Amino acid sequence: MKLGSVVTASALALACASVSSLGDVSAQGAKKAAPAASTVPTFKYDKTFPKPLPNNWKIGQVVGVSVDTRNHVWIVQRPGSLKDSEREALDGSYGGMTGAVAGCCRPAPPVIEYDQQGNLVQAYGGKTDAFDWPTTPPKSIDRSLSGPPFGERAIFLDAQDNVWLGADGPGDGQVLKLSRFGRKIFQFGKPGQAKPNSNDQMNANGAAGIAVDVEAKEAYIADGLRNRRVLVLNSVDGKYIRHWGAYGKAPDDSVPTKLHSPDPNSPQFGDVHCIAQSHDKLLYVCDRANNRVQVFKTDGTFVKQGVIAPAAKGGTAYGIAFSRDKDQKYAYVADGTNEKIWILDRQSMETVGSFGYGTHYAGGFSTAHSIATDQQGNIYVGETWEGKRVQRFLLQGAR
Repeated sequence: MKLGSVVTASALALACASVSSLGDVSAQGAKKAAPAASTVPTFKYDKTFPKPLPNNWKIGQVVGVSVDTRNHVWIVQRPGSLKDSEREALDGSYGGMTGAVAGCCRPAPPVIEYDQQGNLVQAYGGKTDAFDWPTTPPKSIDRSLSGPPFGERAIFLDAQDNVWLGADGPGDGQVLKLSRFGRKIFQFGKPGQAKPNSNDQMNANGAAGIAVDVEAKEAYIADGLRNRRVLVLNSVDGKYIRHWGAYGKAPDDSVPTKLHSPDPNSPQFGDVHCIAQSHDKLLYVCDRANNRVQVFKTDGTFVKQGVIAPAAKGGTAYGIAFSRDKDQKYAYVADGTNEKIWILDRQSMETVGSFGYGTHYAGGFSTAHSIATDQQGNIYVGETWEGKRVQRFLLQGAR
C-alpha cells in the first residue's frame, strides 16, 4: 500500500489474518507469536503495577495517561464517576451517602503520579483549587450539549514535566497548563462558555488529547468531543495560533457526526479523540467516530492515514502511543470498542498485530481509552466506564 492511502477493508482483512496468527498476549499467557512475525513486539500483563493507593482512595474512570522525563506514570481520573448516578454526581453524594466518605472508600484526587514500582508519588486537583478545574459541571450548564457529566479528560507531561489537562464536560472549554506540583501556569478557555464551534479561537470544547513540542513552543490539542479539529496553542502563553480539520481542510460543523456509522473517507472529522507527536515531528490524530488515524505535519498538511478495524461501530481509535526504539517503528492504538491494543507499522499505517480482549479480569480491557509508553517501551492503558483502572504491559524482548 502507498503512503497516504486509506487502508481498505480487504487490506485490513489480511492484517487481521496476521493478527489471528499471532494470537493475543494476555495475563493468561496466550499463544506465542509465529516465527515469521517475531519482530512484532509482544507484551505481558504486569500484576505488580500499580500498588494500592493510601488514604482508602479509589479511582474512577481513567481518561488519560502519560509518562514524564523521570519515567513516572501519570493518570487523570474522574472522581465523579464513582457516584451511583449522574444525580449523585451533581449532588455530591457517594455510595448512597452524602460527603466524601462512604463505606469502603474515598474518591482519589483527579491527578495521580506513580513511580516505576507503582507507588504513589503525589496526587492533587479538584474543585478546591483556585481556578477552573475540569470537574462535574453545575446544573446550570446546558446538558443538551451532550457528553458525560464528568469534566476531567486528557493528561500530557511535556519535556519540561509540565502537566497539561483537558476538559470534556458539557460546555467545558478549558485547557490547563500546570507545573509538576499543580501550580497553575495558564488556562485557555472557560467552562460554561464553549459551544460546538470548530472555528472558535477563545475556547476548546471537549479537549480529548494533548501533545506539546517544547522546542517549537506549540501545543497540539485534539479538540475533540464537540469540536472537530486540531487546535494549536502557543505552549508558553496559551494564545491561539491556528487550527484545522480532517485532511488539513477547514472543519465544517454542519456535517453531522455519525458515531455508529463510521466513514473512513469522511471529509470531516467525527470525534477527534487523541493526538501524539512522533520524533520526526508528525502528528498522529485519532478520529474515533470514523475508525481512523490521520497523520499531519505541524502546519496542518495532510500526510497519510490508517484505518483501525473499519467494520466496528462506536469508534475504534481511542488513543495512540509509539514504540520507544529510535525510529518509533510501531504505533499502538487503544480500541475501546473491540477492547484491543492494535499494533501498526508507523510508516505504512498497516495493522501488524494486537493484544487484549474484553473482560474485567486483569490483563484484559473494559473500555481501553488512553495509552502511553515508558522509556523501556512498556505500555500503560487507562480504562473508562466500568474499567476504572490503569494497567501496565511489559515489553517482551528488545524494543
